[in-house]
Order: sequence, then C-alpha cells, then structure tokens
Amino acid sequence: MIPSIRQTRRFYTIYHSYLILFFVFLAAPLIVVAAFSFNDSQFPSFPWGGFTTDWFFSSEGDKLGFFHDSELLESIGLSAAIAVVTTFLATTVACTNAFLFERFDFPGKSFLYMLMLLPLVIPGVLLGVSILVFGSQIANYFEDNWLIDLEFLRPGLTLVVIGQFAFITTICTLVITARLKKFDRSLEEAALNLGATPIVAVFSVTIPYLKPAIVGAAIVSFLMSFENFNTTFMLVGSDAPLTVAMFERLREGSTPVLNAISVILMLGSGVLAMINMSLQKKK
Repeated sequence: MIPSIRQTRRFYTIYHSYLILFFVFLAAPLIVVAAFSFNDSQFPSFPWGGFTTDWFFSSEGDKLGFFHDSELLESIGLSAAIAVVTTFLATTVACTNAFLFERFDFPGKSFLYMLMLLPLVIPGVLLGVSILVFGSQIANYFEDNWLIDLEFLRPGLTLVVIGQFAFITTICTLVITARLKKFDRSLEEAALNLGATPIVAVFSVTIPYLKPAIVGAAIVSFLMSFENFNTTFMLVGSDAPLTVAMFERLREGSTPVLNAISVILMLGSGVLAMINMSLQKKK
C-alpha cells in the first residue's frame, strides 16, 4: 500500500482485517501452547482439567515439573553451551567475512560470495546428512589406514557445532556486512592521520560502529542455534540437546511439561529480541 495514494474506506477495512487475521494466525498456536502448559491433566489437550503450575514447579513423579526434570535441564544446558560456541565462531568469522567481501577485490570473489550463501538454500536435513557423511568418510579413512580415531568427526557435539556454524555464519555475515556498507571510511582515515595503525583504527573506530550489528547477529545466532532441530538431529550423538530431547519425549507421549518448556523458550526469545531492539535504537 502506497501512503500517498488515497484509498477507499472499504479498502482500509479489508486491509486492517487482513492484518488482524494475519497476527491472530501467528499468535494463536503460541497462545494455545502457553494455555495448556497450565492444564491440570496428563495430556496437553481438552478437556480442561483446571489451572495448575505443577508442570513448571512440581517435584512429584506423575507431574514432574520442568524445573525439577534433570534430563530436560541438562539438555537446556547442553543446547546453551552449543549455542555459545556456535555464536562465538559464527560472529567472529562473520566479521572477517564482512571485511573480506566489502573491503577487498580478488579473483573468484563473486564465486566465493555465492558459495557462502549456499547453506541458506540447502535444507537443514540435507546439510546435516552431507556433513555427517563427509565427516564419517574422513574418520574412517584415518582409522583404516593410519589407525587414528578422529572421534570429533563422528556423530556428536563437535559435528553439531560444525553443522550449525555452516549456515548461521552466512546469516551473521549478511547482517554485519549490511552495517559495514554504511560506514564512512573517512573516519578510519582520520584515525590513521592521527597516528593510529590500520589495526588500531579498525578496532577503535570501525568495530565500535559495527557493535549493534555484531550484537544483533550474535543474538540471532544464539536463538537459531538453540532452537535448531533438523541439522542437529542429523549430527547429534548420545548427548541430546533440548530440541532433540523434546522430540524424543514427544514420540513417547506428550505431556504439558513440553508446553511449559515452550513458554520458557518464548519468554527467553522475547527478552533477547527486546534487548536487540533496544540496542538498535541506541545505535
């Protein structure tokens, strides 16, 4: 809709009705999931058994709450650890990628840039299977020919980090590059004229300018890593991150404790989103 063109009242009615229905469509599943986390029943469905917070705080066997479920708490800690490592690697490499593609010209630059974007269009399951097969072949070769066991190339947390890093780095690179494109390089030149070395100029002038984008990319990276399932499921070993643990619970029979976890995840994601928005407003 173009604001400068006057529209009829009927058009505005249809337009606003569409917006309302669209946001209801987005919010309805989240509201239902949150509501049934307080259902006093063994199943997250009707009939409504009454209001309870047992699925959050209960320590009883039949209604073991989320905060007393050691298996789920360990899976959250594992997911958080994976997300922290992935975020650190992804944002670090993304910063170097942004400078590489924005500041330098070299043979094959366009090809490498397209290659960097490739993980965005590859399905997560296919990406995970490809990394798993490639890693296993390398590990088998070293074990068969050199009797060296490269355990980190077997299904496990290392491959999970590599798989998530493969596509999350691309997203972080795009976010930071967009910010770097707007940077006025005369500020770096002023720092150089004042006696700073190129490295000092970058870290004292350019990196502070990129800070909102770096923090935003880190938040997006953490959330995407923490909540990733497709790639993680293909690469995980015996240790199950949260999404895989929830899937295993769901196959055995869902209880409202999964709804309770979903509520915690929604709240956590909302807090991180608000932090990101506040940082963007201050930039």
